[in-house]
Amino acid sequence: MQLDWIWGLIGGMLIGTGGAVFLLVNGRIMGASGIIGTLIDGSAGRSSGEKLSFLGGVILLPLLLTLIPALRTVDTHISQMPLVLVAAGLLVGLGTRLANGCTSGHGVCGMSRLSVRGFAATACYILAGVASVAVFRHLLEVI
Repeated sequence: MQLDWIWGLIGGMLIGTGGAVFLLVNGRIMGASGIIGTLIDGSAGRSSGEKLSFLGGVILLPLLLTLIPALRTVDTHISQMPLVLVAAGLLVGLGTRLANGCTSGHGVCGMSRLSVRGFAATACYILAGVASVAVFRHLLEVI
């Protein structure tokens, strides 16, 4: 099995475990966009510390993993064009607001609970991703 597939499997298992723990401990779905949204609009209330801890882990764990020499050579094939990365991030943020959730909420947690809404949203995410790659990589050649 290729090493890239193994890293993807490990990453998927970590996300799934995080979602399960978040649901078991808090009784709520782990939706990253919802967590960020409540912190930004101030509606997190007493759970803001918990949500900041979650986001801190999401940010710090990849940084800690870069201390492992074998992980420093993983090629992500990410675009070297900052404008493309910023535009992609803004479009993903817009999409999560329009869909009332992100892939961690709908895709990981929603589908694992057999939510019809989770399956529908995830299908839309996948189709939008395929269309985006087709346009931006193959037609416009910007990624």
